[in-house]
Amino acid sequence: MALHMILVMVSLLPLLEAQNPEHVNITIGDPITNETLSWLSDKWFFIGAAVLNPDYRQEIQKTQMVFFNLTPNLINDTMELREYHTIDDHCVYNSTHLGIQRENGTLSKYVGGVKIFADLIVLKMHGAFMLAFDLKDEKKRGLSLNAKRPDITPELREVFQKAVTHVGMDESEIIFVDWKKDRCSQQEKQQLELEKETKKDPEEGQA
Repeated sequence: MALHMILVMVSLLPLLEAQNPEHVNITIGDPITNETLSWLSDKWFFIGAAVLNPDYRQEIQKTQMVFFNLTPNLINDTMELREYHTIDDHCVYNSTHLGIQRENGTLSKYVGGVKIFADLIVLKMHGAFMLAFDLKDEKKRGLSLNAKRPDITPELREVFQKAVTHVGMDESEIIFVDWKKDRCSQQEKQQLELEKETKKDPEEGQA
């Protein structure tokens, strides 16, 4: 869903690092490094997105809350994506893998047999990153925001709002999710405990 949709709706946008929320500068993107991947290896919260594509906009409007975990594999340049979506007060879990294009600064995945690319926009000083898509299409362009904390600062919210207007959209297009409507935290906890026990059992059998 939410992150999945963001990866489906793709275009190119260079790396963005806003030092001042009053001045959002977009420049040519840098390659993705091991340092970047290590930083991405964490739990993230989907904060919201500005989406002009009507189909994807409708899907995001149904989404109450999303958080996900990214686990990069530095050997084969892939990244495990584990998503927890709260939709209609129910938790929906999804797991998949993303491709990493280091030189282009993009993430990718196969959707319907087609390889789709999303440009990674890192905001390290805010503990956040964006994904951009279809920026050249006035009817489909969009920008999403993901952060390490669900309760973002006013400064980060302003950075996102200004980035949205910078790429040719209006702040009114932004749809924010509500982290207080989360229904997946308990399921995530149970799943992590189950995986921990599964890993422990083989080790005990070898003892």
